[in-house]
Amino acid sequence: MLRITVELVRGGREHSKRVLAKADVANMSGLADVSDYAVEVETEARLEPWQPGWERRGMISGHGRDKSVWELVAKVSAWAAKEAEKQS
Repeated sequence: MLRITVELVRGGREHSKRVLAKADVANMSGLADVSDYAVEVETEARLEPWQPGWERRGMISGHGRDKSVWELVAKVSAWAAKEAEKQS
């Protein structure tokens, strides 16, 4: 499983870091050359009380495992961004 964590580190001070979001990405294709991934995304509540956190589950299909991990992270991020738009 790949875990992606987004942290806010205010002023570069490690002791003040705060997790804003995380995604767990699990290969569902037995490590095939082209794999499908189950994605679970969780966003923490925002500073404003009217913007609660949320969770979503979805799939990233047909990702070539010969690609950079950053390409998979980009696909997960794009999917999560679309889900976030639905919260607005």
